[in-house]
Amino acid sequence: MSSNGVRVQRVCSTLLVTIDRPQARNSVNAAVAAALAAALDELEADTELRAGVLTGAKGTFSAGTDLKAALNGESPTIPGRGFGGLAEADRTKPLIAAVEGFALGGGLELALACDLIVAAEDATFGLPDVERGPITAGGRLTRLPERVPYHLALEVLLTGEPVSGARAERLGLANRVTAPGEAVAVALGLAEQLARNAPLALAAVKNLVRAADGVPEADLFAVKRKELGILTASADAREGMTAFAERRAPRWTGK
Repeated sequence: MSSNGVRVQRVCSTLLVTIDRPQARNSVNAAVAAALAAALDELEADTELRAGVLTGAKGTFSAGTDLKAALNGESPTIPGRGFGGLAEADRTKPLIAAVEGFALGGGLELALACDLIVAAEDATFGLPDVERGPITAGGRLTRLPERVPYHLALEVLLTGEPVSGARAERLGLANRVTAPGEAVAVALGLAEQLARNAPLALAAVKNLVRAADGVPEADLFAVKRKELGILTASADAREGMTAFAERRAPRWTGK
């Protein structure tokens, strides 16, 4: 199904979300931001969906903010959810960016907001903000230095020069690099690999990794004990051990 420049498709237990504005290089306006937020809500609410893949139509991930719409007063940001309804959204399920073509400015911000990145070798990542003047307050300024070494992050931020998908993998920005046109297929395969794991465990891993950022170790152990207590008492934990003992695939319920 398609709505407001965004297509949503279920592929097995994965929700494939495609920004579909190729005439505008899949840039983000208010309608796209709202539709992306709605897609994330669908992913979170549906227990049969285990992961999401975000991509762009016709060989381009996203060129970022729709500048024409912005000049007309439209905002690509949703309060409480950030740029594109994604950059600051609170999510429990894994989301994978499948990047073909350009991921520029806000487009890179969307990719950085995902948990994993699969990129075509000829994809282009870039933050050309310094070339235009205005600097956005989105997550890219903090997330990029978290993903790659500090000096390399500053090189990208200060020069505005693009980075290829192949170099993105070498820098540690991309988890997988593919031949051109294969990013979505590889991302869907990776999503299905994640879907075989216990959903509560996946959510706990995400929570603990986020909680670890800048938190003293003693405080982090308290968070760990809480998360592990919930997991240990869950039906899925018992199912996982039972399935192992019975030498069969587990049947996860997310409870």
